[in-house]
Amino acid sequence: MTFVRTRLLLDRMPAGATATVRLTGKEPLGNVPGSARALGHAVISVAPETAGREAPEDVWLVTLRKAG
Repeated sequence: MTFVRTRLLLDRMPAGATATVRLTGKEPLGNVPGSARALGHAVISVAPETAGREAPEDVWLVTLRKAG
């Protein structure tokens, strides 16, 4: 379901635009970047969320660039 929401976001974006999505858990982290790549989009970065002392574990920020 997480990639469905991400794909809807990518579909609304212009070519070359970037978006950062927030993922919680290992399963979305494994699925979203791979699915985006399979559709031709670029995965710019994958990093743990560290904004603030109380950030929950297993929260990741994935930055994607829409294919042109």
